[in-house]
Amino acid sequence: MTTAERDLVETIRAELAAIDPPRRCCRAAELAGLAGAFEPRRRSIARLELRLSRSRAGERAAAGSVAAGSVRGGAAAAAPDAFDWLHAVEHCRVAYLRGRFLAHGSLSLASGRTHLEFVLPSGEAGGLCEQLAQFEMPATWRVRRSRDVVTWKSVETVTTFLKVVGGGSALLELESRQVLRSVRGDLNRVINAESANLGRAVAAAADQLEAIATLEADGRLADQPYVVRLVADARREEPEATFTELAERLGLHRSSVQRALERIERLALHPDEGVGQRVRR
Repeated sequence: MTTAERDLVETIRAELAAIDPPRRCCRAAELAGLAGAFEPRRRSIARLELRLSRSRAGERAAAGSVAAGSVRGGAAAAAPDAFDWLHAVEHCRVAYLRGRFLAHGSLSLASGRTHLEFVLPSGEAGGLCEQLAQFEMPATWRVRRSRDVVTWKSVETVTTFLKVVGGGSALLELESRQVLRSVRGDLNRVINAESANLGRAVAAAADQLEAIATLEADGRLADQPYVVRLVADARREEPEATFTELAERLGLHRSSVQRALERIERLALHPDEGVGQRVRR
């Protein structure tokens, strides 16, 4: 990734890490999601984990118990399987997924491609894929170096996930870059198509002009119907005009212009055809 892309990824992670869940159950859920982070990523989330742990400790001291429904057992540094996904409400699930991304996720924007993956302890990928599928964000997974890797390569899915877990202004920057890249790609395709069409039109016009010159040189152009001669004169005056433009200028149907030019090219390829013959209009 370029420096700008790396900075954007770090900004997105920093914005997600700065989110302060308003509910005790969400703070517990996010703390559960943060558990088990691999080095050196733990250093980048240590402050968040410390803040959530202190908040949980203060809540237990004030209330004497942990809010039920999201985390079983009440340990500050909960294991990832301590989160009760099945019975958790949606906002707790979102907080848990945010924690899993901060602890185990990586985002790459290299070469204009968006790639997000979770690197998890062995045996956890299947469960995470099921959880993500419930948010209509299906993912694929594989084993790499004895660890499970859950992967997204769809830019739409990645941005949807980051939006769900609370992405802010940095995510808007990412989306604007993707829109700009998409518009640029569409524009390039249109320009390439127009260039190809123009190239074909120029080549066709050159062939038609050469055919007209051939018929005029051997006298056969004068023997052609009025419409054919009229179209030939118009083509010589406007070599770059399209069939439609020639038809509008001459007051003819486009098909009449096309047939006239096709006849001219055919006659030029067959020197004996049309000699002394006049074809009715």
